[in-house]
Amino acid sequence: MPFGDGAFDAVVVSEVMEHVPPPAREQVVCEVLRAARKVVVFGYPCGPAAFELDQRLYRDYQSRKFLAPSWLEEHMLHTFPDENLCGELPEGWKRMVIPNESLPFHYGMMKTEMFRPRDYSFRLALWVVPGVVERVLRRFDREPSYREIFILTRESYAAYT
Repeated sequence: MPFGDGAFDAVVVSEVMEHVPPPAREQVVCEVLRAARKVVVFGYPCGPAAFELDQRLYRDYQSRKFLAPSWLEEHMLHTFPDENLCGELPEGWKRMVIPNESLPFHYGMMKTEMFRPRDYSFRLALWVVPGVVERVLRRFDREPSYREIFILTRESYAAYT
């Protein structure tokens, strides 16, 4: 990346790593850690169970003769990174992991998108009562999760997390 060491207080890499070919993932992580001064947040569909779920969803689209979303087409190109994406963290970094969206809930929500009336109803609820929808959705952030959110913090800044 064309940025100096520690150029940013925080770097967020959300919904990216599953699109990066596996041989290049380590280089992406190293570059992100190099450019971050305090905090790095990685969020991505994590591990074989999440990948298998997306394969199932892809087959659902095919069996219904629906065009799969472009993000799902891309998900079929590479296996998902797992919880060891960041491997052995460089000295001075600590890691916290937060599960995001349980596997069964993710599958149900993605199936909902295939049916326009349900999809529009959900989008309307997001617009009309976003706080209520957010509280309901947070109840589904548990294991086994589709996505993991990794918060990496430099130990010298741990008091801010």
